Amino acid sequence: MPAGFAGQHITVAGLGVSGISAARALAGLGAHVTVVDGGDGDKQQAAGRELEEWAAAQSASGKGGGGRRAGGITVRLGDGATLPEGTELVVTSPGWKPDSPLFAAAAAAGVDVVGDVEIAWRLRGPDAAAWLGVTGTNGKTTTVRMLASILAAEGLHTLAVGNIGTPIIDVVLGQGKDGARPYDVLAVELSSYQLHWAPSLRAHSAAVLNIAPDHLDWHGSMAEYAADKGRIYEGNTVACVYNVADKATEDLVREADVEEGCRAIGFTLGTPGPSQLGVVEGILVDRAFVENRQKQAQELAEISDIAPGSGPPAPHNIANALAAAALARAFGVRPAAVRDGLRAFHPDAHRIQHIADIDGITYIDDSKATNTHAAEASLAAYEHIVWIAGGLAKGATFDELVQKSAARLRGVVLIGADRALIREALARHAPDVPVVDLDRTDTGAMPEAVREATRLAEPGDTVLLAPACASMDMFVNYNKRGDAFADAVGELTARDH
Repeated sequence: MPAGFAGQHITVAGLGVSGISAARALAGLGAHVTVVDGGDGDKQQAAGRELEEWAAAQSASGKGGGGRRAGGITVRLGDGATLPEGTELVVTSPGWKPDSPLFAAAAAAGVDVVGDVEIAWRLRGPDAAAWLGVTGTNGKTTTVRMLASILAAEGLHTLAVGNIGTPIIDVVLGQGKDGARPYDVLAVELSSYQLHWAPSLRAHSAAVLNIAPDHLDWHGSMAEYAADKGRIYEGNTVACVYNVADKATEDLVREADVEEGCRAIGFTLGTPGPSQLGVVEGILVDRAFVENRQKQAQELAEISDIAPGSGPPAPHNIANALAAAALARAFGVRPAAVRDGLRAFHPDAHRIQHIADIDGITYIDDSKATNTHAAEASLAAYEHIVWIAGGLAKGATFDELVQKSAARLRGVVLIGADRALIREALARHAPDVPVVDLDRTDTGAMPEAVREATRLAEPGDTVLLAPACASMDMFVNYNKRGDAFADAVGELTARDH
């Protein structure tokens, strides 16, 4: 384990999951850590006390990484979220904006700012597991979990980590701990925030699934957002996987500085060309990792193998499966393991989740569709839809989404603070589609929305919760919004005529 952090004075920005993980890891390696957070509520104070008590106990027991004595941890909240004197490195949590005063002070002092992913990368040992990286505006978590399932089907010791919820520092420091088998390969979900702060990351192979406007308030512009996504390709050694249908992802491959011999591998829902994976007559095929890619194609799986039991996969989940398969094949996984891994995969809740069929109407929860790009993919999966939409728009516009989806809409039920933006787009581009505008932003709006959607639906239709907006105006998070939808559907015993 590298000794570079022992004795250093390191400031960790943010008292969330990744910040706490980084603080503990660095203190365990002998660093003197100060955690700063602009919040000063009960939650932050409790987390701060727990962290300081943990560090004191570690120091008293002499515990630390590699036989080193653990360093201490000091927590500064509220107005104390400034750069401590003597700071030699700042480790930021993903959500902190690049223009934060703390980082301006660090720049003025000549202090580097990095993220938890960068620290994890620096902590890898000589025999560390390879990283297969995934980013994109939408589909990251599903693709990473598909990839981990495929790798496990090959018999590899693997884990889905990163932005998916498991702090990657904890995984890197814990490899082989207490006699456990070290990981062979990690499936790593990386957000644009994390990539922005990870200048040294060099993955075995990586994929950018798609690029659409999102988090522009953080990045400052679409160009900066795309550039941060493209960082995942830097230094790739085997494959840069891109989306044939999204030219921006291919452009990022062209701009990347990769290792000699690294290949550009495309995935497409159509018939694949050489060096691509695609679909032929319902079969996922590989024309990239075969002996003669000009003339040969390798069958990997059938579309029906993708999470069987969850209903027919939406087009974007077929694309996610192809991206996961491409990364797995780049790592040398056999075709049979791709099939078996996709069969074993079970989608997370609130991602195109089938809730019920009642009186010929299908109810689908895609509460995770928190932006227009995700909602567009969800709407494209069904022929006749009553759409439940609305929430916090985060600066988004809805004209393009409505234009592309208008022909599929049987009706629309609007909820949430920014529903007027969607209503106005519907008036411009789908004026004949019936719209129910629920003038309320309390959680009780969801049962009413489901009842109204059911009233508008006909047998064979899909009632689809794909809000195209964030949830925080009405719900704690998108999970609670999806739960409210499922509960409301559960209250339906028969269609309300």
